[in-house]
Amino acid sequence: MTFKRKSKRNRKYFGTRSHGKGNAKNRRGSGSKGGWGRAGMHKHRFSYATTHEREWMMYGGRRGFSNPTTKVVQTINLYNIESMVDAGKLEKKGAMFSFSFDGKILGCGILSHAVEVSANSASEKAIERIKAAGGKFIQLRAEEADAEPKTKA
Repeated sequence: MTFKRKSKRNRKYFGTRSHGKGNAKNRRGSGSKGGWGRAGMHKHRFSYATTHEREWMMYGGRRGFSNPTTKVVQTINLYNIESMVDAGKLEKKGAMFSFSFDGKILGCGILSHAVEVSANSASEKAIERIKAAGGKFIQLRAEEADAEPKTKA
């Protein structure tokens, strides 16, 4: 029993102009791709975007991108801390009120009471106004990942 060796598929296209790929200009290279990446998603590839990328089309493709390295930091202003003192929500330790927050303290507002504020970070204006009211700022978590908290008095 003899077996015939399988021949290459392109032999049947010898003598043809386009090898069964339509017009002679088609399938030449990446020029037929229509751009790089997401090029043409609002032009010549719009039907692909509407059928295969529904979540992107939810906003019409006009929402931009989201930065994967963005950190979301909770913030609170000095006037919020002042209103907590006035409402009696902060407990008094010695001569100062005590307030702890896992985020950043911003300097909008004025403190009229001495408050010991402990937070991850604070703006320069906030630290300045806390000191001016007779309080102090304690940094809970340093950016350099130190073991001990830094104190700014």
